[in-house]
Amino acid sequence: MLGPGAMRAGTGGGAGPEPGTGGHRVPDTVGGTAAAVDAVLMEHLRTRLGEARRTDAVFADEVASRVAAFVLQGGKRLRTAFLRCGWLAAGGSGDPGTPLRVGAALELLQACALVHDDVMDESPVRRGAPAVHAQFARLHREGRMRGSATSYSATAAVLAGDLALVWADDLLTETALSSPYGGHLHREWQAMRGEMVAGQYLDMRAQATGSSDETQARNIATLKSALYTVERPLALGACLAGAGAPVMDALRSAGRCAGLAFQLHDDLLGAFGDPAVTGKPADEDLRTRKLTGLLAAALRLAGETGDTDALAVLGHQGPEPGGGTADRMRAALERTGARAAVEEEIARLSASSLRHFADTGADDRAQEEFAALVARAAGTAAPLPVPGGEGA
Repeated sequence: MLGPGAMRAGTGGGAGPEPGTGGHRVPDTVGGTAAAVDAVLMEHLRTRLGEARRTDAVFADEVASRVAAFVLQGGKRLRTAFLRCGWLAAGGSGDPGTPLRVGAALELLQACALVHDDVMDESPVRRGAPAVHAQFARLHREGRMRGSATSYSATAAVLAGDLALVWADDLLTETALSSPYGGHLHREWQAMRGEMVAGQYLDMRAQATGSSDETQARNIATLKSALYTVERPLALGACLAGAGAPVMDALRSAGRCAGLAFQLHDDLLGAFGDPAVTGKPADEDLRTRKLTGLLAAALRLAGETGDTDALAVLGHQGPEPGGGTADRMRAALERTGARAAVEEEIARLSASSLRHFADTGADDRAQEEFAALVARAAGTAAPLPVPGGEGA
């Protein structure tokens, strides 16, 4: 399933070899770093696929190759970019290839999370293509296998996600064992994995209970997204440079703010985004009435103003989206002022994140790179000004 052409994909960007980096040069730009981490991923996946084929040909073709293809299919590589910012903020000392290997482990962990998330949410599309469980359902149907295609595909996708997690842990462990800061690195990794699972479970539970609590929505956003997407990657990068407590504390604060801004922006995309841009089906969050900061704010504001129509259409007691209900939900999100409030909160969190990052004492280059990343993650129109810099 993953041929030689796929294994070569994404290796552009000038990531040539450099001694001491495992055969990969760490470029000077975020885009170059994404290309370089893809090269590390391809090298790691080539080894893992060889092991899988020695284990069993069917397993290699139907599971391992599918996981490898999904990992190389695309993605923002945001976590790797934030990891690089943490490394730069802490001085960027040590083996310059090590951040790439930890970044590759993060991308494998992200693959695990996405595959499992799509099963739990019953999402048929990911990154503009059939989700992994949808691919297994097609395999079941075309192979005229016995039993339920739905059950088979969900079970197979869980195993595929588990394999991505195994590969991520293997790469992180290999890197930690060769790093003088391996113990600290591993502790950050352990905490991040537990937080990610906790956030996912609480997200699922909130949906099952019909919760509309804003505090709960923020807690879920913190565990499932803010820590996992920004705060822990920044800390992982800083670990590799031997960061002290003041720098690490500033990075954690910067990451928490930026990560929450990222999740709030994702909430807006879930309600108002274009599937051609997001790569996910339209109305998915609305259809399931997913507990997001956006929805929780709208329900609170509707209650405060006595907007009974908004309470009915947004609440879990309302009709299932369909026949224009999703459009009514969007209108209610706008009318209550929730969309505007969330956009203001994104701007506030983004600005706070930059101030905290500046407290690390990072040089102008690192601050500018972080500002551009926060703008990208939070969906702001242009990079935010660096505190103390021109236009601040």
